[in-house]
Amino acid sequence: MRGPANRVSVAAMDARDTADSFFQQLPLLTRFEGVAETASYTPLPDGWVLAVADIVGSTKAIAEGRYKTVNMAGASVISALLNGMDMKDYPFVFGGDGAVVALPGGLTEKAAEILASVRDWVFAELHLQLRVALVPVTDIRKAGFDVRVARFGASEHVAYAMFSGGGASWAEQQMKAGRYSIDRSSDALPDLTGLSCRWDPISAHNGEVVSIIAKPASEATMPEFRALVAAIIAVTAEQTRDGHPVPTEGPGLSFSIESIEAEVLSLPRHRRFRARLSALLQVILTLVLHKTNLSFGKFNARDYARDVAANSDFRKFDDGLKMTVDVDDAHRRRLEALLAEAEAKGICHYGMHRQDSALMTCFVLTPMSKDHVHFIDGGNGGYALAARDLAMKLKTAETARAG
Repeated sequence: MRGPANRVSVAAMDARDTADSFFQQLPLLTRFEGVAETASYTPLPDGWVLAVADIVGSTKAIAEGRYKTVNMAGASVISALLNGMDMKDYPFVFGGDGAVVALPGGLTEKAAEILASVRDWVFAELHLQLRVALVPVTDIRKAGFDVRVARFGASEHVAYAMFSGGGASWAEQQMKAGRYSIDRSSDALPDLTGLSCRWDPISAHNGEVVSIIAKPASEATMPEFRALVAAIIAVTAEQTRDGHPVPTEGPGLSFSIESIEAEVLSLPRHRRFRARLSALLQVILTLVLHKTNLSFGKFNARDYARDVAANSDFRKFDDGLKMTVDVDDAHRRRLEALLAEAEAKGICHYGMHRQDSALMTCFVLTPMSKDHVHFIDGGNGGYALAARDLAMKLKTAETARAG
């Protein structure tokens, strides 16, 4: 009996290893233009699930000036799931007021526990309502959609997942309709190790920061939509660093005490004072090291700031194009003209929000490693308000069709 049992065990371990390495084994895209090409994507394996989450009433919270808190809540979903899965490299995308994480089906129960803990923590500590759901990929495909993933190298140290096929959007719609929700409660605190938002908003240096969400009107318009994406990228390429909101040398070193306070909320109360003090000392040390260009062991503050800029996800593909770019007025007008023309032709629907700064939320387990990730959003509503703009257009179009 031992032999067959061992063979089954080894097969199960091989299956887990294959699932854990799915994302790392995808071809690496090094040119962002490739994210709109169907050939760049690989279908998620059968049996996987999508963990989806978003903030209820994010627009109201943003209007109250709580955009940092909204971003922190959205990023906490990614942080908690990756930490809870022993930092396996699973595909994810940050949406400003929410997130999507793709996971092997064998982790469904564990993911449900973690999502429940994040939802309850967000409500108790951040005073926001977080929707969470787990949607099987098999159900997505039965509904006529797919979840395909590409791997884009933002830098030599960090790669971000890109999603296509319409499945992630369908999963989000189902969650908002109350399906696939996680009803259990949790007394456990989520593990948000490494999640921080210490940087102050990053002021526009070209003119203004523009958050754009553009989605194809249908699968039939994808060829035209790919041409639109290429045209948009060509326009932003004329700006400094392709319109990247973060300068090459990294964001200015002006840290927010308010953000440090938000950072320690995921800890038990008896540990918060020490964590707050530690974070403050780290900030002061970083400021001194950056000003003097001295190193602390292997840590160099100026190198770290440059890595922050290189590793940031200011543009992505999540069933459509999402980007937060820093552009001057002339280039912003050209972008808007391209999008408006494509929308009028039935190629896409889009939402846009303009602001004077960008906002960064970070996931850094250790500054000594160069694979820290940084989520970029508009500094005053960004993707959440662009999504509201898009949703209003879609609702108007649906009403017109029904009438």
